[in-house]
Amino acid sequence: MDITADINAFVSGFPDFIVQLGVALGLFVASLVIYVLMTPHKELALIRAGNPSAALAFGGVVVGLAIPLGSCLAHAFSVFDLLIWGVVTLLIQLLAFRFADIFLRGLPRRIAEGDVAAAVFLMSVKIGLALILSGAVADPNVAIMRGG
Repeated sequence: MDITADINAFVSGFPDFIVQLGVALGLFVASLVIYVLMTPHKELALIRAGNPSAALAFGGVVVGLAIPLGSCLAHAFSVFDLLIWGVVTLLIQLLAFRFADIFLRGLPRRIAEGDVAAAVFLMSVKIGLALILSGAVADPNVAIMRGG
């Protein structure tokens, strides 16, 4: 069994993989930082204090931001394409998260008080929005807008 072609493909593609992974991780970390700054309650401090509802809510944010970004990474034609669509999806997701937090009034207080039911609900909304956004990025019409 000759694996030379497989090894050559890996070696030639590995630098692009590292660059795209780096861009995606950079966008991911930046969006998490922005979200933490946007929230009225200090989720990280609550998590450090052992608040399970804050951990669930923030876990929803982590997964909710990763899903559309992963879809962007899977469908990007280039690093620039990844950067543009990654920023677009993350901004939409951050705005949607903020809207959900505002729409579901009282949730930040309830999460700070340790209300796990409120946190699970908020986490579900955030992950649900992420799945919808991820599907939109994978839509063939979006590929047409990309020039594909």
